[in-house]
Amino acid sequence: MRTLLGLVLLCYALAAAAVIETYEFSDPALEERYHALSQELRCPKCQNQNIADSNAPIAQDLRKQLYQQLEAGASDEEILEYMVARYGEFVRYRPEMGGATLILWLAPLLLLVLAAGVAVAVVRSRRNAAEALSDEEQRKLQEMLEREQDA
Repeated sequence: MRTLLGLVLLCYALAAAAVIETYEFSDPALEERYHALSQELRCPKCQNQNIADSNAPIAQDLRKQLYQQLEAGASDEEILEYMVARYGEFVRYRPEMGGATLILWLAPLLLLVLAAGVAVAVVRSRRNAAEALSDEEQRKLQEMLEREQDA
């Protein structure tokens, strides 16, 4: 019974730790943009959370800055450029393709090609190893396989 009560209280504690926004937007479209952009921007401190889900003080500051810029009439691109200029390309979950981030975009493809090349090389080396047996070795191998099947 105590365990169940403890679990219920833990659930309430987790809900209390959730991010609560108190911003009043002048337009519902701004609020939608706010939510979309806050999902796109990564918390510089948490690194694995976006600013919408983080309770870190810097994430709170970023949400406030995002709100202020939206209300001031900044476009999504202008806001993202500002955040990248201030915190680096790391602040975006989907960095732009180009420059230093090009390797991030191409690395999965390069690793896939490399893995396919290794697989082809292994298959070829095994095939060549089997073909490299002399006639005498082939005969002995065949005899072993036949004895194994008879047993």
